[in-house]
Amino acid sequence: MSKLILSIDQGTTSSRAIVFDDNGNRRGVGQQEFTQHFPANGWVEHDVADIWQTTLQSCQMALSDAGVPAESIHCIGITNQRETTIVWDRQSGEPIYNAIVWQDRRTSEYCEQLKLKKDKLGNALEKSIQEKTGLLIDPYFSATKIRWILEEVPGARQKAENGELIFGTVDCFLLWKLTNGKQHCTDATNASRTMLFDIRQQQWDEELLEIFDIPASMLPEVKDCTADFGYTEANLLGAEIPITGLIGDQQAAAFGQCCFQEGMAKSTYGTGCFLLLNTGKSILKSENRLLSTVAYRLSGETTYAIEGSIFMAGATMQWIRDGLKLIDNAAESEALARETTDDLSVYLVPAFTGLGAPYWDPHARGALYGLTRDTGIKEVVTAALLSVCYQSKDLVEAIAADGAIVKSLRVDGGMANNNYVMQKLADILDCQIHRPEITETTALGAAYVAGLQAGVFDSLESISQMWNLDQSFQSEKGTSWRDRQYKGWLDAVERTRVK
Repeated sequence: MSKLILSIDQGTTSSRAIVFDDNGNRRGVGQQEFTQHFPANGWVEHDVADIWQTTLQSCQMALSDAGVPAESIHCIGITNQRETTIVWDRQSGEPIYNAIVWQDRRTSEYCEQLKLKKDKLGNALEKSIQEKTGLLIDPYFSATKIRWILEEVPGARQKAENGELIFGTVDCFLLWKLTNGKQHCTDATNASRTMLFDIRQQQWDEELLEIFDIPASMLPEVKDCTADFGYTEANLLGAEIPITGLIGDQQAAAFGQCCFQEGMAKSTYGTGCFLLLNTGKSILKSENRLLSTVAYRLSGETTYAIEGSIFMAGATMQWIRDGLKLIDNAAESEALARETTDDLSVYLVPAFTGLGAPYWDPHARGALYGLTRDTGIKEVVTAALLSVCYQSKDLVEAIAADGAIVKSLRVDGGMANNNYVMQKLADILDCQIHRPEITETTALGAAYVAGLQAGVFDSLESISQMWNLDQSFQSEKGTSWRDRQYKGWLDAVERTRVK
């Protein structure tokens, strides 16, 4: 009889839950979108109650869809939007402020001030922070968000100093809620995105806590991705179910794509776009403003990765649909794009919340270039789709400059189902694009991690054998076309950046 795993995938725009069997097949799914809040220019927040309620309801829907009772679930894995920051009361469990989302740029000015500072040894602070955390000073990461909450929410600083407040990324908060406050833990992948965690020593760093003025008492215990994280309260889902896996969403996608060998790479096209390349037991320090991060930690052994992060991919198409109302659904975009010329000179730079890697410009804002009297809906929609490919090219070029070549790329996420985008990705990157049969690899990765700990799977090798190819895309364009189109993109980005 199959062993079933409930995978919780708490994302930026929706919460999902999927029941997988031990062959990686989907047996049931539940999903609910929730409201995005934009209280000021560059600010992005979520109501913490929305995150919790949609997660819980999605789990209940998935069990119902699978037609199985909670008692039949062998274990639970959790994956989550990373960096998103929640601070809540240790006793009541109530958040003291909305969740500040990873896309949020409110701490940009503070980050600029930090970049001008030196550490205790007189070195540039950004250099020493990168050395420890693998990250660059940017509003993207959790540390400056935590500090903002402590500084701006009345009474928060004193409560934190008194040990009354605790912090967690979304995985940590969901674990707290599912276990009724019994577990305040996270995993090494999520910890590595806070800018407070030394990825070499695999522990919270006292000097970083001092820099950001964050009490150590707020921080969760850091465990392996595969660990015993406690049991769900029986009244939530109908049974006490062991939670045996936590992993950040991009690392989960790489795990679901079976990128277990050094040099293997995946790119996830969800709300944002995240390209992650396995660097094995070595930390590849980027000289081109990419991030060194934890890919996963199993049985105390850490595997690292280099990552490029793009803030707007699927979110750009959401804006095209909901903001501009140019299409009714994302699927329409592929048909419109096929009606446009391959030499499109319209460029959309989706810097709605700044530019991510390799530019890291929090002040840039979205712009549209190359408009003529002939420009219409299909050209703007196509430019939005192509912006994802061009941004991926930026990341691949930066990775190559750091000495790692992307020869092939495993893709997933909602936009991976768009054949036009995948073909153009192959054309622009000039590499093979491999789309698996299961593109829900983030949820699948969380299931694999949980299943490893619970004994559903016995090794990474056995998991690798479950990966199956759906379709490959090869470049159909020559160098001159590729160079010309990419040059136009670089020109558009340069015009957009804040000098």
